[in-house]
Amino acid sequence: MGIATVNPATGETLKIFEPLSAEEIEVKLALGEATFKQYRKISLEQRSQWLKAAADILERDQRKFGEIMTLEMGKPIKSAIAEVNKCALVCRYYADHAADFLKDVPVTTDGSRSFIRYQPMGIILAVMPWNYPFWQVFRFAAPALMAGNVGILKHASNVPQSALAIEAILTEAGFPAGAFQTLLIGASQVESIMKDDRVKAATLTGSEPAGASLAATAGKQIKKTVLELGGSDPFIVLESADIEAAATTAVTARLLNNGQSCIAAKRFILVESVADRFEQLLVEKFQALKVGDPMLEDTDIGPLATPSMLLEISQQVQETVTKGGKILTGGQVISDRPGNFYPPTILTDIPVDSPGYSDEFFGPVALLFRVKDIDEAIELANSTIFGLGASGWTNDPAQQERLIEEIEAGCVFINGMVKSDPRLPFGGIKRSGYGRELSIQGMQEFLNVKTVWIK
Repeated sequence: MGIATVNPATGETLKIFEPLSAEEIEVKLALGEATFKQYRKISLEQRSQWLKAAADILERDQRKFGEIMTLEMGKPIKSAIAEVNKCALVCRYYADHAADFLKDVPVTTDGSRSFIRYQPMGIILAVMPWNYPFWQVFRFAAPALMAGNVGILKHASNVPQSALAIEAILTEAGFPAGAFQTLLIGASQVESIMKDDRVKAATLTGSEPAGASLAATAGKQIKKTVLELGGSDPFIVLESADIEAAATTAVTARLLNNGQSCIAAKRFILVESVADRFEQLLVEKFQALKVGDPMLEDTDIGPLATPSMLLEISQQVQETVTKGGKILTGGQVISDRPGNFYPPTILTDIPVDSPGYSDEFFGPVALLFRVKDIDEAIELANSTIFGLGASGWTNDPAQQERLIEEIEAGCVFINGMVKSDPRLPFGGIKRSGYGRELSIQGMQEFLNVKTVWIK
């Protein structure tokens, strides 16, 4: 079908876009390069004003932008509107802090004066996913534009209207026409763009195969990449935890965005002394959720983004059950309505040789594991190819320190759910990727860190 908006709640194709031709891509790359030469000279104060204007537009039209996201990928409208407002937050964060992040850093050496200067690189390619169609882009665009880089966006092919809306927001805010451009292209067109000398680096959020492919191409061109890939985040509940608070948070941590999040809590690792109580609470809370039309304010769970996502999660659950796993709630495709609906599901007694033990589940399915103590909990938490985030629940300071020190992940949250925050660097290790987004570290990823020495 190509690049199209297909409503995941109904299966209806709403709009189809033609991918850009090679000639059209060339025009955009040429504009990006020409714009960069001038844009990098524009004052930080002016860039900051434009970025704050973008934040104003996001807040002004938050309902409109939220509805675009919900229509294209199915997240509940209340979550979509919250995402728009988070994009405004990251715009204001970098508008306010870029001057400090980019200022020269003096260093004492044998020269009469030495310092580090941060300079932009040029055109940065952003390959972005459908699950957070606005947030993923703005958390790249805000620091990149404040740093003086220009961006080109290859968004997921099922959210073209979101991609076009983001370019329109930044243009209306005042940024030059070539500072941020959306390229409606297919995945097969990315390689040639990455090979173009005018493109200096790339960032990708998405699947492990997509990240590996982009990184391989970039490596041959000696170009930097930042990758934020999959996750199978552990949610560890130990004996001193507040079980009610943990279970309440667990619902959001697993089911936010219809369960389609890299940093969703996916594996719930429970010590035996609290496992029965936590399991009971989680089942009750999952069963109380409303699955339905994502445009309605009282809907908790909307459809999965695509039919293939629905098929995959269903097959993973069925194979896990066939091998001996047990369903506590949910577990069957909702077939009494159109759309890609799957119920909130909880699996337990998960066999080692099943998908539930080792695969990433990208949907509303919680995987429950029981362990005897913190040693087993940490061992199980780390027994994955991924290393994005982890949530640990304990009020014992010694146990908190062990989780912080020993969990193999890019971030560890104690007594709270894993989330991204503009003030904190975000990213993973192992096969969850490399590099960081957000905070000062995210801005520095796409800067020339220039050493200056003066005698």
